[in-house]
Amino acid sequence: MYDHRDAIYRVFVRCIATMLHLLASIEYPKQTDSKMKLTKLFQDFFTSEKAGGIVLVFVTALSLFLANYSWQKDYINFWQNDLGGHSIVHWINDGLMAIFFLLIGLELEREIYQGELSDIKNASLPIFGAIGGMIVPAGLFLLLNFGTDTQAGAGIPMATDIAFAIGVLSLLGNRVPASLKIFLTALAVMDDLGAIIVIAIFYTTTIAYVNLFIALCIFGFLLILNRIKIYNLIPYLIGGIVMWYFMLNSGVHATITGVLLAFAIPFGNGGEKSPSYILQRFLHKPVAFLILPLFAIANTCISVGDSWQSSLEQTNSLGIIAGLVIGKPLGIWLFSFIGVGLGICILPTDLKWKNIIGAGFLGGIGFTMSIFITILAFDNAEMVNSSKIAIIIASFIAGTIGFIFLKLTLKTQVENDETI
Repeated sequence: MYDHRDAIYRVFVRCIATMLHLLASIEYPKQTDSKMKLTKLFQDFFTSEKAGGIVLVFVTALSLFLANYSWQKDYINFWQNDLGGHSIVHWINDGLMAIFFLLIGLELEREIYQGELSDIKNASLPIFGAIGGMIVPAGLFLLLNFGTDTQAGAGIPMATDIAFAIGVLSLLGNRVPASLKIFLTALAVMDDLGAIIVIAIFYTTTIAYVNLFIALCIFGFLLILNRIKIYNLIPYLIGGIVMWYFMLNSGVHATITGVLLAFAIPFGNGGEKSPSYILQRFLHKPVAFLILPLFAIANTCISVGDSWQSSLEQTNSLGIIAGLVIGKPLGIWLFSFIGVGLGICILPTDLKWKNIIGAGFLGGIGFTMSIFITILAFDNAEMVNSSKIAIIIASFIAGTIGFIFLKLTLKTQVENDETI
């Protein structure tokens, strides 16, 4: 009776078995004395994100499994239960995800002050790559959907999921050059910043200007606290919660609060006692192992019907798949190549152009941010579900190609280096 569900069951079992095998085979990177040393905070970030990516694979498979068996109705309806005037999924998407964006903002701040983005030459390569990785996928999507009811989904293939992308890269172990890890991380952070800007500009419908004004006044007050060197985190966190409330009721998506709060929190010298460092370090594991898994579970409870294959033939789904699988690697490589060719960027000595192509495919793992933008882009539940299916399939294809491509090319590079 439910042949498609039996097929789903078999796929999910294999997915989980593969995940466990990969988990057992991870080669964790060791600190070296090479020129491209990774800071301790970056190592912590990379480690938590790669483990978080594996957790996301598991909870996504579990959620899809639960949503397609006899208890599917109760499971799907659970996330719509009212909690304080909003559904559970709404609290996750508008509340907990603001914390995720806070972490992204703190990571971006660190990159600007001390990381790859602190040097314009080093920053230019991931910035150019991120720009290309947003423009080309959106262009491919619009090529298929411009002038239709689905053109609002152009932002969906623009996003990169940091946790999944780094998780897949980590499976390649010590053969991955440090500069490639940094490039992909900086690229994904810039990509998320781009997604945040897109959300703020294109996915805001009606604005309650009084609430927005109050939220921005609170932000200004927090900036003053920063300026006068108030390093206690408590007033910033309290101010952030109040700012989130007014932003939530302003019409601008509440998750923007997370990024604003991140830049209001003092960075200081970036040391282990600075407020920014303390909060970023504290948030790593809750975000990777609680907030993102909750988001994945709540937003991938998709009932896959018998006609799910036909939804992949719609221009919306084709645009998402083309954008993530083709547009992402093409845009990232092309714009990086143009930037280096113009002398604006430099390609690190331990990187090859084929590494950038591989990283580009990993950039095609949209998942979290793509699903997030899908929810904002469409009101139609059927359209949201078909988009999510397309995102999951496209992310799987892009991630698999990126992993295989990098595994083969990096192995060749290592063998050549050993020969030399």
